[in-house]
Amino acid sequence: MIKSKSGVFGSLIIFAICMSLFFPFPNDVMTGAQITFMSFAIEDENGYNLLGIIGSLLFVLAIILLLNSLEKYQFRALIAVVIIYMFLPNLLITAYQETLASGAAAISYDGNGQCGFETMDDTMDGECNLVLQNHSNEAVTVELEFIDSFFSEEDVRMESLMNLAGPYTVTLAANSKKHIHLKELIDLSGVPAHIDSGTSFGINLKIKAGNKTRIL
Repeated sequence: MIKSKSGVFGSLIIFAICMSLFFPFPNDVMTGAQITFMSFAIEDENGYNLLGIIGSLLFVLAIILLLNSLEKYQFRALIAVVIIYMFLPNLLITAYQETLASGAAAISYDGNGQCGFETMDDTMDGECNLVLQNHSNEAVTVELEFIDSFFSEEDVRMESLMNLAGPYTVTLAANSKKHIHLKELIDLSGVPAHIDSGTSFGINLKIKAGNKTRIL
């Protein structure tokens, strides 16, 4: 089955390098990504991402090297590698958070939060819902900050408008999930570029606990 053990070993090393380039912990490395391939951000708000392009090329090289190192079952190997590569990082993160992590490192976010906004003269109704989970055996208190989605043509504020009514401090009990509902009347005076109304899904957050800050 294996034609070249050195080729298989080399491909595994390249896969490990690829995974480390855009490992999704402690921060969400895909924030602002516009074009992606596997776990690599090819283009983000700053344009083409050289590291993402290099990672993509290395991933393709690793696939070619692996398939050329096998005598048969190449298609099965390809499917297995893609599945493992997609799910292994989250499995490793969960294992770490449920065993060794503490404070902000123990907090996870499912990425399904949403915010809605509606302008009324110089004020705005802002409402956000999201779920955070604390994987540690101790209660964790974090400060929340909202991060704007990327707009390709206009640099306008949306989710970050919620920060005008902040800061938001949330305490999560040990080994628990918490649904967080925030509803604020936001003063827009002095805010030149903002949306008038709209709904945002899959919002990004910044959390801070002590001297540790993470982007989720």
